[in-house]
Amino acid sequence: MDKQAKQTTYTVISKDGTRIAYDRIGQGPALILVAGAFSYRLFPGLVQLAEQLKEQFTVYTYDRRGRGDSGDTQPYAVEREIEDLGALIEEAGGSAKVWGLSSGAALALQAAAKGLHITQLALHEPPFVVNPSDRKPPDDFRAQVTELIANDRRADAIKYFMTQGMGAPAFIVTMMRMMPGVWANLMAVAHTLPYDATLLDGFMEGKALPAALWRTVTMPTLVMEGTESPASLRHAAQALANTLPNAQLVSKKGLGHTKKIHAKMISVELTAFFTTDNKLTK
Repeated sequence: MDKQAKQTTYTVISKDGTRIAYDRIGQGPALILVAGAFSYRLFPGLVQLAEQLKEQFTVYTYDRRGRGDSGDTQPYAVEREIEDLGALIEEAGGSAKVWGLSSGAALALQAAAKGLHITQLALHEPPFVVNPSDRKPPDDFRAQVTELIANDRRADAIKYFMTQGMGAPAFIVTMMRMMPGVWANLMAVAHTLPYDATLLDGFMEGKALPAALWRTVTMPTLVMEGTESPASLRHAAQALANTLPNAQLVSKKGLGHTKKIHAKMISVELTAFFTTDNKLTK
């Protein structure tokens, strides 16, 4: 992790006693940004997005447990991550708007289903696999990632997660290893990859989404996808928008997240959605 990432701005204590580090900028209604795999609160794309949103919202970015300056109380469970987000929502005043990216979208969705006080929800390309013909991770994906980390094979875990989980070409990983700063940041959070795999477990098998599991997600929800994204991500976004009780889909070039976070374009969509008095649509 770079030196900047060691500077804690604020902290909140989660239900199990874990310290969660966060930053807060801007003014207006509370908006919490939930990062995906490999990201942390000082990830450049996340910082840029917060800067774009700060004129309209009080923006919270945080280190998910095990990352950056946050603690990592064991054993891990999805419920603990939901409690982390819940603690941040309480810190923000008791309710908040929430945007989640990739596995962060999966976390935000599960948190909403558990009844956290989320007033509006934006889910940005959760990496579900809903079409049996789309590329799927191996059946033992979670177990393999967990075993690699348990054996302290962080570099191998990064490669496996990116290629087998995210479908990235192997040469991308090779290129990243040639960029010392980038690779160091990946290595610093690699031990949390089993957490992301756990969040996605059961949702990447090429099956229909479990509507009954998310029937309580009735707050206005925006599902975002990039038209340049892989087919599996687009199919998942479209299926999710159709499954949730009160969701709408936005599909635009530049909203894909697998190459770069386009902060300005994302902020435009989020600002339009989060400043609208959304009504029940279904």
